[in-house]
Amino acid sequence: MVIKNGKVVTENSLVKTDVLIRHGVIKAIGDNLSDRDEIDATGKYVLPGGIDVHTHFDLDVGIAVAQDDFYTGTIAAACGGTTTIVDHVAFGPKGCNLEHQINQYHKLARGKAVIDYGFHGVIQHIDTDVLYKMKTLIDEGITSYKIYMTYDYKLSDEDIYTTLMRAKELGLIIAVHPENDGIVNRRRADFVQAGKTAPIYHALSRPEQCEAEAIGRVLQINRMAGDAMVYIVHLSNNLGMQQINMVRQNGYENIFVETCPQYLTLSDDKYNDDDGIKYIASPPLRHESNNELLWQDIENGDIDTIGTDHCPFDYALKQKMGADDFTKCPNGLPGVETRMPILFSEGVIKMRISPKRFADITAANPAKLFGMYPQKGVIKEGSDADIVIIDPSKKVTVRHESLHENVDFTPYEGLDLECAIDCVISRGDIIVRNNEYIGAKKRGKFIKRGLPQSV
Repeated sequence: MVIKNGKVVTENSLVKTDVLIRHGVIKAIGDNLSDRDEIDATGKYVLPGGIDVHTHFDLDVGIAVAQDDFYTGTIAAACGGTTTIVDHVAFGPKGCNLEHQINQYHKLARGKAVIDYGFHGVIQHIDTDVLYKMKTLIDEGITSYKIYMTYDYKLSDEDIYTTLMRAKELGLIIAVHPENDGIVNRRRADFVQAGKTAPIYHALSRPEQCEAEAIGRVLQINRMAGDAMVYIVHLSNNLGMQQINMVRQNGYENIFVETCPQYLTLSDDKYNDDDGIKYIASPPLRHESNNELLWQDIENGDIDTIGTDHCPFDYALKQKMGADDFTKCPNGLPGVETRMPILFSEGVIKMRISPKRFADITAANPAKLFGMYPQKGVIKEGSDADIVIIDPSKKVTVRHESLHENVDFTPYEGLDLECAIDCVISRGDIIVRNNEYIGAKKRGKFIKRGLPQSV
């Protein structure tokens, strides 16, 4: 097929031109191209298909299981303009080997995913076998791992140091969930003891300082470990950004940062609403002053990617488990379907960022950092024909009933958008039109990712 007359966002330009697709890849970019099947993209933006490198499909947190599996979750992603995801596997049994959860997730995703996918490994303890498997699993396409500084399988500072040294040696990238576990747990216990269990106390139990301190600590540990590639997930506030910039200013450049749409568009006043339990996630929503500061960090290049941390637990379940005590509520928000249109509307249409910057943070940078470039993430000859066409002339309002996420609410209910997803193409197949998934089942392929590249 050929996409005609669109505003095509390539790696280096925004130009009105055509894109020719053959055998699932981009064959040519230029004027006056033709083929049997044509898509008229006049007045619309032709962008690389989105890459969301922070999802949690089929997540089992012990007390609850997320509503989206790899079928419903990838359909929702596709309808939102995302053509590739990299999912964070959940913790496994205590003492399990490094490939245990990866093998489990292959079983969960195979035959269900409708778009291409990969997995981040998770390191929940350190021993000689884990360190050995970090090398051998490179051949299996696992070139990134997540570590946690809180929760049951948090790593000690010593084990973080060991992990980062090994990652530096192998050229891997380590994603970090940064929160000060001791302070968070103390504050949670103090609030519960005082009878302060409403949703707002979730936010107050995990203040900005807990996130910023952990960011500063892991980055200083990384300096001592030799400057491995570190990826800070779901940055929620400017204080944490200050810690990152301080280390960067000292010449350490292997620090990469992700934020999420909820930290750009929502704020902690939601916790005071009657349905405040909906918005419990970690890190929590922050004071609204952070929203615009994070947009500025995206514009100036300090933030590299936008993920979603898509973690869909039903509002009904959150109410049932956490209505009387925020500490009992499953943590997480849905958002895999709304990421691309929200960012385009709030970012490009409102002139906070350029279309090129949008393509970088939603596709090119994730592809580079997580070993998929140039196969994924760019509109370039020879790259996979993963493309989203966005119509800036169509206004829509986010409504739960219009979404495909298998959860009973969206945190963005009622948000007016100045654009709409027009068409989504994955490896040359049209898979979404008119907000409907029309692609085949079982078409998603596991991506054996290579080693990360800097951005």
